[in-house]
Amino acid sequence: MLVDSHCHLDFPDFAEDIDGIVSRARAAGIGRMVTISTRVRKLDQLLAIAERFDDVYCSVGTHPHNADEEDGISPDELIALTRHPKLVALGEAGLDYFYDDGSPEAQARGFRAHIAAARTTGLPLVIHTREADEDCARILEEETAKGSFRAVLHCYTGGRELALKAVSLGLYIGFTGIVTFKKSDSLRALAAELPSDRILVETDSPYLAPGKFRGKRNEPAYVVEVAKVLAETRGVSLDEISRQTTDNFFRLFSKVKA
Repeated sequence: MLVDSHCHLDFPDFAEDIDGIVSRARAAGIGRMVTISTRVRKLDQLLAIAERFDDVYCSVGTHPHNADEEDGISPDELIALTRHPKLVALGEAGLDYFYDDGSPEAQARGFRAHIAAARTTGLPLVIHTREADEDCARILEEETAKGSFRAVLHCYTGGRELALKAVSLGLYIGFTGIVTFKKSDSLRALAAELPSDRILVETDSPYLAPGKFRGKRNEPAYVVEVAKVLAETRGVSLDEISRQTTDNFFRLFSKVKA
């Protein structure tokens, strides 16, 4: 069994094909899917999908691109929303300096609020970080000093230093179809180096389709292609990488039924 630890089933790209998406994932051996929140205020749409399918779960959070739009959402508000049985994580939240969407100040406030909620609830935080390695590492260190929390740096494309810092703090690293791209040699080198108990696979669909499907809409079934390349990169079998990443998923997303 494999798990897609990060997809966006509520996005318009999937609106007319949600049953087919889930059916194809199941046929490909994807045992669980977590559809990730980008706006707290649109949580109802995610919950409707998660409640519809036994093997689909969701998170709640504010993507850094939407940080100004949802600035001021408190840890207590996030904590209250996590009581739903199908809601298994916080986020995605974090820092994104690649685009100008979301001011750095609002992003940092939101990031810290989500960390506080993760710390209180014990649920994992799904972290989005892009072109912000230094600030992300600093916030992770500062917040860990206040008390430990669980998290994954999803769709990892950052540097080696941030990844190793995150692992040293007990966090996980998620890999997407980017690891399959021809120009991703440095990312594959990092994927080969990380401890086997700290890696996850995901699609981030509908974006970032693996090389085999490049240019097409991505979907959870394609996480198999990510796992294949990760297995080759690490010199293990697909069965072994499936076991490792699935075990890691259930350890991190412990609210999900095994």
